[in-house]
Order: sequence, then structure tokens, then C-alpha cells
Amino acid sequence: MSLGVVLGLGLGFSVAMVDSAAAWEPKKPVNFVVMAGKGGGADKAVRFIQNIIAKNKLSSKPFTPINKPGGSGAEALVHVKNTSDPDHTLMFTLNSFYTTPLLQPGLGIDISTFTPVGRMAEDTFLLWVNKDSGITTVDQFVKAAKAKGNKWIMAGTGKNSEDNILTNFLNKTFDLNMKYVPYKGGGRVAKELAGNNANSTVNNPSEQLGFYQAGKTRPIAAFTPVRLPLFKDAPTFKELGTDFSYFMQRTVVGAPGKSKGASAYYQGLFK
Repeated sequence: MSLGVVLGLGLGFSVAMVDSAAAWEPKKPVNFVVMAGKGGGADKAVRFIQNIIAKNKLSSKPFTPINKPGGSGAEALVHVKNTSDPDHTLMFTLNSFYTTPLLQPGLGIDISTFTPVGRMAEDTFLLWVNKDSGITTVDQFVKAAKAKGNKWIMAGTGKNSEDNILTNFLNKTFDLNMKYVPYKGGGRVAKELAGNNANSTVNNPSEQLGFYQAGKTRPIAAFTPVRLPLFKDAPTFKELGTDFSYFMQRTVVGAPGKSKGASAYYQGLFK
């Protein structure tokens, strides 16, 4: 039996799951660790997958999301590395799975020891503003951000993260001095913008979708090669003269030391 599901949020996010032929099966609930806080793109994806597994009875045991957002994923990496039960521990990763161990060598994380399970998707980014700002173009955004200097708040998820990288790109490319303020999850970041506690964000589509549909926020440019179907009025930075695209990889990995039977089971489940 197989199941293919597409999450239509302009993400190109597809999940295909099949029953594993491996003899091994979970003996207890599976801890599904998220390298970010609740409400963000990774958290939404994990809870979506959790629901699909439960609804279609693809596993005899439930998958339990566990958010570990601290230290730009460091908390999650250390937690999974040190788990006493690798066969019942998975992690849904962000780009920080690769960057955080490089930026924080003291963690002692070797990502090559983690068990590969499946590459699930590539997520996208847009530049967002509060609709009340009246800003509808990147030119207007640059003018407003320059006028406020470091009092312009760019909210994002974690330090040295994807959001931080994109903020640095915008600061350098447009000669801005925006202040980057990190939070523990994309959901909280989206709320800060919708509540006018931040001036801009670079949220994934799923994180801002509810506020966008409610008329609270507006995407003014996409960090993608072509325009996103759900946000056709938002030009790409390439269209605007800056050929720059950036994506978030969404991958499932297992804890180091996972048995061959468990590895085969999860790889089959997420195939």
C-alpha cells in the first residue's frame, strides 16, 4: 500500500509514504524532534506528517512531535545525538542541521553519524511586511528601512539561521542597517509582524499564510527563481535585478546508532 500527499501552500511540499516490508516495527511511540519552535514551517510539516501517519494507520505506534528550538537547532542536535533510544527517535531538519555544527564546533556534532531517512521537500522564502505599512514594493521597503536605520526590526527564527542569512543579504545588497531580532519559531515571527511588533520578516509561505489571508501581512518579493503560484503579485528578486534564490531543505534523519531494521522501516515509511 502507498500514499502520496501534496501540501499545496506554494511550497512544492510532497510526502509519499509506504508500508515497510522490514520486519522491525516501533515498540512504543516515536519521538519526532523538530529543530524549531511551534507554529513554524518545520513544526507545521511534522504535525502534518503525524496526522497523515495516524489517519492512514501507517504505523502501529504514534509519532510524537517534540520541539527543540534552542541554539538555532543545537538543542535538537544534541538531544538526538544523546538519545538512549535511537530506534524510536527521528528529527525533521532545517538548513541549520548543516550550518549549526559548523558554527558551533564545541557541540561535537558529526552529522555524518545521523541516519538518513528521506528528503521531503524544499521550502521557499518571501519578504513580508505588515499591510498597514502601505509598502507594496521592494523600492518602498528599502526607502523605509533606510530611513529607520537599526530601528527597523527584521524578526526571524534563531541566530545564524536561514532568516539571519537572508537579513544579512538584504542589508548588504541594499545598504541597509536593519536590526535582526531572533525568536524560537516561525509562527512567533509571523505573529510579531502581524501585530506590528516587527517591520518585516522572511517567513516561509505556510508561516504567514493565515495572516496573509486575513489581510494582515503582504509579501513583496520572493527568494525564488520564478513567482510562487499563491503569491503571483510578489516578484522575484531576480526580476528586480538581483539574481538571488534561497531554499530551506526539509529532511528526516534518524539518531546515530539506529539499527538496520529500524532504518529500513523508516526509510520505507517516508519513501
